[in-house]
Amino acid sequence: MRGKIIAALCALSLTSAAPAPPRRIVSLNTCADQYVLALADPAQIAALSPYGHDPELSAAVAKARRFPVLKRPAEEVLALRPDLVIGFPDGAGGVVGAPDGRWRKLGLASATSFAAIRDQVRQVAAAVGQRARGEALIRGMERDLAALPRRKGGGVAAYYQRRGYMTGTGTLVDELIRRAGLVNLAEKLGKPALAQVPLEQMIAARPDYLIVEEGSENIVDQGTEMLHHPVLRSIPRIRVPQAWTVCGGPAYVQAAHSIIAQADAAGKDRAQPKAAPRR
Repeated sequence: MRGKIIAALCALSLTSAAPAPPRRIVSLNTCADQYVLALADPAQIAALSPYGHDPELSAAVAKARRFPVLKRPAEEVLALRPDLVIGFPDGAGGVVGAPDGRWRKLGLASATSFAAIRDQVRQVAAAVGQRARGEALIRGMERDLAALPRRKGGGVAAYYQRRGYMTGTGTLVDELIRRAGLVNLAEKLGKPALAQVPLEQMIAARPDYLIVEEGSENIVDQGTEMLHHPVLRSIPRIRVPQAWTVCGGPAYVQAAHSIIAQADAAGKDRAQPKAAPRR
């Protein structure tokens, strides 16, 4: 009898220590959106970030469209009276853009690796009361990453963006490049996480692949026009949606798979003998 009483008291203390799952979750940025949409029940989601319906920034826009997005975050969060707000940390134990209120806050820094994504999945899953769902998501991502084909071709790739900005080492993109069996040109040039590389330097470096955002394929200003310079046309391009790389989250697997598949296809094309010109 005494043992049963002790066990019951322990169970009661554990139950009382765990907060109740939130019923009104608000996400303040697109990175948080990805986790909330993947882990929370639909009924728990009160609102998503202002760019939650933007296909260029949201990797889960199909799911996001069924939920409202914030237009005036500070005012609307107060009106929504959430019990959990998720966004970027503000450095003082709060969340950027979250007004003062009696609600829980979870700040998530930008993920720079799959290990960080895995940790954030667990943090969000615990915060929304869906730990089992979080572990299932992690297992699925790990399984899919383990099943990715191993490239043998190698090569150097540059993630080149409008206005000549190149993504460097210590970033999520850098890890994706290495996961695809490629070398980041930024590492060879000793560039930081983000650096502006003149067209002349890019031409001299002559990478084997250019990784570009799909949106940059349209010339809308001088920043995108430089990506279409004639001297860059001969470099095979790997096109990846910005929404897959701007944040960590489940889209990491899609990005890795796409980069590998496109690099393999481009490598095979380069290996094919060119037909002799007709006379």
